[in-house]
Amino acid sequence: MATKLADSPARGRGRPQIFDRETVLQAAMKLFWERGYEGTSFDDLTAVMGISPSSFYNAFGSKERLYKETTDTYLAATRGWFAGTLAEVGDTREAFEKLLTAMADKLTRKDMPPGCMISVAGTQGGPSLSPIRDMMVAHRAQSEAVLRERLERGIREGDLPQDTDVAALAAFYSAVMRGMSVQACDGASRERLLEIAQFAMRAWPQQPARSKRNQKAKA
Repeated sequence: MATKLADSPARGRGRPQIFDRETVLQAAMKLFWERGYEGTSFDDLTAVMGISPSSFYNAFGSKERLYKETTDTYLAATRGWFAGTLAEVGDTREAFEKLLTAMADKLTRKDMPPGCMISVAGTQGGPSLSPIRDMMVAHRAQSEAVLRERLERGIREGDLPQDTDVAALAAFYSAVMRGMSVQACDGASRERLLEIAQFAMRAWPQQPARSKRNQKAKA
């Protein structure tokens, strides 16, 4: 369905249409999210955004630039709850469990396409798509870096063993989340994703018994 343009007075031929940028960005974002970069044609974009080709080029320049802007829009909406959940008061294990639970909810929302726009985007494609692939790789690496920082904080605060391989553990939970996204795209329910999250938490490093006794004594 084409996005409705904002009401505006009649214009002469060749003058650009007026539209709400955020509205058309949301429409384009959902289309890219559902079909991927290669699977979304220029005609598909202008139809769902409800704008003419000339307005498209005037406003966004190219399909690639629009894709970058829609991914930035997506990330701006997700970074808050992603980082915020990890930063909430509680120990590190609790923070990760809450994050996986939140992921199960977000990946199966009824008002958005299933899965995550970033998780598997740009993993395949020819050499001409290397800028898209590199951009998606960088976004995924940034999310994994946030996980790693929270694990490092857990070591500093004493609720993770000092010898925890934070890089490997962050990579593991990043892989779990990407897998949950694929499952959601394949039609998995929120309940199924929660089961996956529960199994993933069984891999959490266990504190040595001595460390646990010391923590109780300090409390």
